[in-house]
Amino acid sequence: MIGPPSTEQPGIRSLATTSAAGTQAVATALAGLVRAGDLLVLCGDLGAGKTAFTQGFGRALGVTAPITSPTFTLANRYQGEELTVHHLDVYRLDHIDEVRDLGLHELVDDRSVTVIEWGDAIVGALPGGYLEVRLTLGDGPDDRVVGLRTVGAEWSDREVALLALEPGAADGTPDGTGAPC
Repeated sequence: MIGPPSTEQPGIRSLATTSAAGTQAVATALAGLVRAGDLLVLCGDLGAGKTAFTQGFGRALGVTAPITSPTFTLANRYQGEELTVHHLDVYRLDHIDEVRDLGLHELVDDRSVTVIEWGDAIVGALPGGYLEVRLTLGDGPDDRVVGLRTVGAEWSDREVALLALEPGAADGTPDGTGAPC
């Protein structure tokens, strides 16, 4: 890996989910807050749900193509209704020069949003502020905790909206009980 994970201040919001659909529901709610040029850094263990999160996020932005992990391709690009979604996976990168070769600074623009899996390993190479989305494994096989933390000024004006994300839908059910619809 390129560097140690982010260990700055604790997050501003955590949401518990009990399924991949629940994790996607959190991502869907979050997609309503993004703006062109935003950067999301996804952190978490292998299998924690980073790609599932991106699938829900992309669908909410109008992406109709299947969203898959770019582990071997490093980067995928998906066209949404209004924004392009750049989906990067930096797990296999060993040197900071490889990050620069991805052209990350050019991807963060006024027509797109960029999501970086394993992005905590490259925080020093990021072009500005970002929203950290930390996915943590829970007690059950499908349980996850989705932690949100703003870094830099780019997301600071949306902290109140992040705090107000509706946790009832976080497990993929209308009432938040985990019971099927």
